[in-house]
Amino acid sequence: MTAIQFAERQLPHALRRRASPVLLRLQSVLTATDETARSQRVALVAFFIRVVSAGIAFIAQIVQARLMGEFEYGIFAFVWVLVVVFGNLSCLGLHTAVIRFLPVHRAQDDHRMVRGLTWTVRVLAMVSASLVAALGFVLLHVAGERIAEYWLVPLFLALFTLPMIALGDVLDGTARAHGWTVAALSPTYIIRPVLILIFMLLAVWIGEPRTAVTAMTAALAATYVTTLAQFIRITLRLRKNYGRGALGFSLRPWMKFSLPVFLVDGIGFLLTNSDVVVVGLYMPPDQVGVYYAAAKTIALVQFVYFSVKAAAAPRFSAIMAEGDNETLAVFAGQTVRWAFWPALAVGLCVLALGEVLLGLFGSAFTSGYILMVILFAGILAKACVGPGEVLLSMAGRQKLCVGLYAVTLAANIGLNVTLIPHFGLIGAASATAGAMMVEAVLLHLAVRRVLGIVLFAFADPRPANTLAKGRP
Repeated sequence: MTAIQFAERQLPHALRRRASPVLLRLQSVLTATDETARSQRVALVAFFIRVVSAGIAFIAQIVQARLMGEFEYGIFAFVWVLVVVFGNLSCLGLHTAVIRFLPVHRAQDDHRMVRGLTWTVRVLAMVSASLVAALGFVLLHVAGERIAEYWLVPLFLALFTLPMIALGDVLDGTARAHGWTVAALSPTYIIRPVLILIFMLLAVWIGEPRTAVTAMTAALAATYVTTLAQFIRITLRLRKNYGRGALGFSLRPWMKFSLPVFLVDGIGFLLTNSDVVVVGLYMPPDQVGVYYAAAKTIALVQFVYFSVKAAAAPRFSAIMAEGDNETLAVFAGQTVRWAFWPALAVGLCVLALGEVLLGLFGSAFTSGYILMVILFAGILAKACVGPGEVLLSMAGRQKLCVGLYAVTLAANIGLNVTLIPHFGLIGAASATAGAMMVEAVLLHLAVRRVLGIVLFAFADPRPANTLAKGRP
């Protein structure tokens, strides 16, 4: 029994009837406040994990770059980006669909559907990733003679890693749908990078060569260990909550939601990583290494946005289910502020130490400082509108997101292809920053037009006409 319900029962019967609507409204307000506070706690936990993760990843990259040198490090960086991109795409958007539908089935106390949903997303992600890997093996066999020899073995190892990357992503989504933030984020962002570094150091210690092949072998082993352990942990927690029993399926609505999200997330992921891919296609591995080091150093800023996004998605979905547009607008405005101001502060600190941080990778990497400055401009532009794509997706506007991201991706690739041949790495950074700015503008316009919410760090989220209507 809540405190509000207890207070209501203490009232005389004559007053209870009149007071009931007021108390119900008060309870609704308090519940909304509790949910917002919970979202803030989730954001803080995710933020902390991302801080720790950023530190671990940064140290691991420095050690790997020092061990391998810029040429071998560039090979590993390029191949690992391909693994993460195609592993994520192999999920077919199901890692987001589980966040959207699992709370709904759980609220309906339909354990059958929860069990069916969690089983479906795992199986489909694994099957999809295995098919992508099989296609990759065929392409390597057919076109192997046209690919430089130093790429072949790392790519071969990468294909074996894909199914575990995809499974890890849907397990992440399952845990996030329950609010298990630590269980969701720690395997991918803390445990796996630590294991990659440990396995790499052990391999070098026993006499293995300091090459991209050794690094990819360590990454493959770390991914399997991490994902299988996460699989066991999440499975046990699901069984504890929902027990064993029959599975329920609602494939059509699940896939109807997930496939557009697959396009949105896929295009978004390509936007995040296409610069490294295009640089790898146009430039030698040592230049890829310099660019990757600069991009990952300034990416320390992006864990702020990721933390806000992780907390916002379930809360957006819950508010929309209640149909409270005012609360939705206010919460959306809060997420923008949570994204922008910490990103600005962290970004300025990273830039102040930029040359020192890049120098840790090796003397050849300090030339990437100007790339960090350019990329930060794009990151800040994106932070100005916060997790707009999450808001649109949770509102069922996935097709609109697909269109926006298709335009942004086309701009990104077009700018990269145009600028890299003339300006090299500076062209790549400028293209990526320009694409982020295009994305921010499009998201701002789309959210305002469709949902009537002003997503901008320096504006009230409610349009002026809405505010005027609310004034006495």
